[in-house]
Amino acid sequence: MAVTKGRPLDQCREALEAGLDRLGENRVQEALPKLEAIPTAEWHLVGHLQRNKVRIAAGRFALIQSVDSQPLAEEIARRASDQRVLLEVNVAREEQKHGCPPEQAVHLAAQVAQLLPLQGLMCIGPLNRDPRPAFDELRRLRDEAEQYLGSALPVLSMGMTDDFEAALAAGSSMLRLGRLLFEPR
Repeated sequence: MAVTKGRPLDQCREALEAGLDRLGENRVQEALPKLEAIPTAEWHLVGHLQRNKVRIAAGRFALIQSVDSQPLAEEIARRASDQRVLLEVNVAREEQKHGCPPEQAVHLAAQVAQLLPLQGLMCIGPLNRDPRPAFDELRRLRDEAEQYLGSALPVLSMGMTDDFEAALAAGSSMLRLGRLLFEPR
């Protein structure tokens, strides 16, 4: 997926023309004009979603990748019960990152799956250390959640420009790439 954070519409259109039909945005406010201008793209919200923004985000994205609590899932379900989502897990265990604690991931995945079409798990790798253990942990958590739920969770969204190779080695099914795909801003 091409992450278009901070990119103008012409670069988003160029990505689409180059065959990158999945585009991701970090912020709802930046995403909405792009969604309206380029409705043929499959838009994903990859950044943190605040509960007060759910009313304008739910039902607008093909996938919200940043659900990290039951209250957030409940709010999304109230607005758009068919909204496809990923559970964000803070496997990096870094305070500045969003995501549920890994110890709660399987239980929370079950709660979210009762409310919304849960597609899989997402994480952001750790900063300034080897991301492989975190990515391996997310894959294990996804596998445990699949067993617990008795259903497949096909999306494992992990890996960005600086750590995508480690994410691929750990089994990522979706990379979120920005700087690697676009010219410097």
